[in-house]
Amino acid sequence: MKRTLGVCYYPEHWPEDQWAEDAARMVATGLTWVRIGEFAWSRMEPAPGQLTWNWLDRAIAVLGDAGLKVVLGTPTATPPRWMLEKYPDMLAVDAQGNPRKFGSRRHYDFSHAGYRDECRRIARLMGERYGKTPHVAAWQIDNEYDCHETTLSYSSAARRGFQDWLAQRYQSTDALNRAWGNVFWSMDYDSFDQIDLPNLTVTEPNPAHVLAFRRYSSDQVAAFNRVQAVELRHHTAAPLIHNYMGRTTAFDHWQVGADLDVASWDSYPIGFLSDRIESIAKEKQTFLRQGHPDMQAFHHDLYRAVGKGRLWVMEQQPGPVNWAPYNPAPLPGMARLWAWEAFAHGAEAVCYFRWRQAPFAQEQMHAGLLRPDSAPAPALAEARQVADEIAGLPDVGTAPAQAALVFDYVSAWGWDTQPQGADFDMFRLAFAAYRALRRAGLNIDIVAPDCADLSAYQLVLAPGLMTLSDTLRGALAAFKGIALIGPRSDTKTGELAIPTPLGPDLPDTDISVVLTESLPPSDKIKLAGGGRFRHWFEHLEGTADVHLATKAGQPAIMGGDHIRYLAGWPDDATFDAIIGGLCDTLDLPTLGLPDGLRIRDTATHRFVFNYAPKAQQWNDTIIPAAGVHWEELK
Repeated sequence: MKRTLGVCYYPEHWPEDQWAEDAARMVATGLTWVRIGEFAWSRMEPAPGQLTWNWLDRAIAVLGDAGLKVVLGTPTATPPRWMLEKYPDMLAVDAQGNPRKFGSRRHYDFSHAGYRDECRRIARLMGERYGKTPHVAAWQIDNEYDCHETTLSYSSAARRGFQDWLAQRYQSTDALNRAWGNVFWSMDYDSFDQIDLPNLTVTEPNPAHVLAFRRYSSDQVAAFNRVQAVELRHHTAAPLIHNYMGRTTAFDHWQVGADLDVASWDSYPIGFLSDRIESIAKEKQTFLRQGHPDMQAFHHDLYRAVGKGRLWVMEQQPGPVNWAPYNPAPLPGMARLWAWEAFAHGAEAVCYFRWRQAPFAQEQMHAGLLRPDSAPAPALAEARQVADEIAGLPDVGTAPAQAALVFDYVSAWGWDTQPQGADFDMFRLAFAAYRALRRAGLNIDIVAPDCADLSAYQLVLAPGLMTLSDTLRGALAAFKGIALIGPRSDTKTGELAIPTPLGPDLPDTDISVVLTESLPPSDKIKLAGGGRFRHWFEHLEGTADVHLATKAGQPAIMGGDHIRYLAGWPDDATFDAIIGGLCDTLDLPTLGLPDGLRIRDTATHRFVFNYAPKAQQWNDTIIPAAGVHWEELK
């Protein structure tokens, strides 16, 4: 795996006589890739059928002739204003029934057939024109699906599409009524045309109805992506990519990724810390200018799996962003650290966002590698440093992982629909488990919920899986390490109902969840020998062995030698103790890393990252704040 750097660039924003100078400076910085085009539909087609490719031809030529490889984006995240004249009903509608207006971006409904056909058309036209252009070495489809919470739409198009989807899935309203339990509150339907979208109800709608709509909406994202991928594949052999976001579970990324060659994501560590992570104030202050030490790693591992082994970072934060509640500048060295962490987790390319800070419009406060006056911003020198360092290390992938974490988007929708506790969140639970594995110093793979083979791992964690797939159940039956399932796993059917007999249905393991509690922040379940559960606790029955009990004597972990069930949500220290005990049983070495220090092994080197705001010691090496250290593996 060859490591490369890149940048996001918008030639349509700058005078054409500036392009060549910008390209030369990019090359001088050590950049290889330049992403363009993903927001430029109005410049490609200023009026219906009026294609103006010449400026884009020249931009690609200038960048390519300078020695850069172009990632060309389809512009479908920003339909031009004339599109609304053609399709007035193409706008998404929020849960309160308000249409999302023109004037920013992502103003479309995934369910709208007319707009989807327009996207198919522009992808075909771009493929015909640029599919064989040597300088265009990769393609990005659309931009950041679900950004600004745009997966779910409560429009007329979505209602019609949902009704058709239900008819195909259930075949009859009798079957749907039985599956959803519509006998409750007299919710039976006589025809699919009667079924509305699950919003604006007096109180909560039927959870099965909500989950079905979440499945439908995710399918629309996948179908929208697929029509463009199919068109482009007719004209290019270059890899197809989408840039996913951080902490976004509104659609099934595994499903979308099946039609692509590479998974990329947009990494904004400081923005995420402020905007997308539940954390105590002290922790947020400690990592204010670095980002959370596990957030980026989690997404690298997730999207490497979604990309079937191929990972990029399409947008890497270089300085303050514009969209978080507060936007501090990174510590010196963080733009370098974030890039090397991505490479250590298997990234082929890290592309900084953006080349030059825009002096206008919505993102003018978002820093780039250059200031608006074209003077170097702080991250430019760090990008140059990374480019120089790349040459000194071998091109290799990641080392094999000792542990796997199963992550499921459908479960996230299920628990969004029926959280049962105000602070229960699927991502938050999975992230807590991942963080415990990472604090132990393990290499981690994140795997899909239909994973058929777990034999590469010694330890597997599967927290919060609503329903175990038959494929995963078979993989667990054959697994020779230790799999820790739960909490809140395999306790519902695919229709979000309680199964009979009670779950979980684990291979060769007699355990049942017979009662569930959600706990307010003021309450904890204390464990025998120390430790505690928070947020969530399940009462277990069965004949399986009890490996850990509460202080009151209730089972906290039950199971056999290979498959065990975790009955609650451990706090961080308890999670560390549980993972440490399992690793001791497996004779799997752990490190017990200090706060802010993290490692990742490649095939040849161990990388050590210091997220702490002060220097820390690793063996005999002092690693400065925001520092990166690597050493050859023996």
